[in-house]
Amino acid sequence: MDEMQGALTEGVYYTLLALYRPLHGYGIMQTVRSLSGGRVTLGAGTLYGALFALVEKGWIRPREGGAGGRRKEYEITQRGRAAVKAEIKRLEELLENGKKIDGGEIQ
Repeated sequence: MDEMQGALTEGVYYTLLALYRPLHGYGIMQTVRSLSGGRVTLGAGTLYGALFALVEKGWIRPREGGAGGRRKEYEITQRGRAAVKAEIKRLEELLENGKKIDGGEIQ
């Protein structure tokens, strides 16, 4: 995983989660919408730009599949899984610190 990864956007985070099983672009858009309860929707241009960047980082990889091999499917890599785990850890820290402040534990 990249040492200075930084925060993932919601779109990237949900895209990585969606790709724990191989999917093509439309399947990714549908899964992201479903996982987020409809709150996050990805347009085709946004999605394909993100897919290109994620492939470049080595977080996902393309594979041939789907409709007789005409649709390119993507799947998450070990580096991508590490990025998801790091993001979950970051989000848990944010949540815990927010609870401490809001609950009065930290003044």
